[in-house]
Amino acid sequence: MAGEIRSLLVLGGARSGKSRYAQGLAEQSGKRRILIATAEAGDTEMAKRIALHQAARGAEWRTLEAPLALAEALIAVAAAETIVLVDCLTLWLTNLMLAGRDVAAESQRLAALIPALAGPAIFVSNEVGAGIVPDNRLAREFRDAQGRLNQSVAAACEGVVFVAAGLPLTLKPGQHIAPKL
Repeated sequence: MAGEIRSLLVLGGARSGKSRYAQGLAEQSGKRRILIATAEAGDTEMAKRIALHQAARGAEWRTLEAPLALAEALIAVAAAETIVLVDCLTLWLTNLMLAGRDVAAESQRLAALIPALAGPAIFVSNEVGAGIVPDNRLAREFRDAQGRLNQSVAAACEGVVFVAAGLPLTLKPGQHIAPKL
């Protein structure tokens, strides 16, 4: 996967092409493909979105639903002969918050698990911090928690790619040039 990178975070905004990009990488790996889906179909529109994603993946994918127990799902399916795609961390975070779970502890647990996984994994997540400051407390808490989750997963992963308008930009590994002060 992506030049021997075993863990990859794919970030981007809504409808940026991040899921399509991540799926393509998994399909190019030649490994057995497993999707860990974190979405829950709470309404008709979301059920349609889920169905479209399922149709785009096809029958070659095994799907495991894990709206809350992401770490357990990863431990159960990660293996050298498989590639795991987690789509997406943003919905997982939403589920954790709505369930009243300890978001910081769950995020730390996930980040600590990533380097120890028995096989390669790709994580998809939304970048939500580039917009305006939300006007309500819950939305601000979510934005902040998403930013912290993305930072911890990015630090734990060997690679990070940002997707905008369907175009990937490699953030890690990359050449980091420190500014001269």
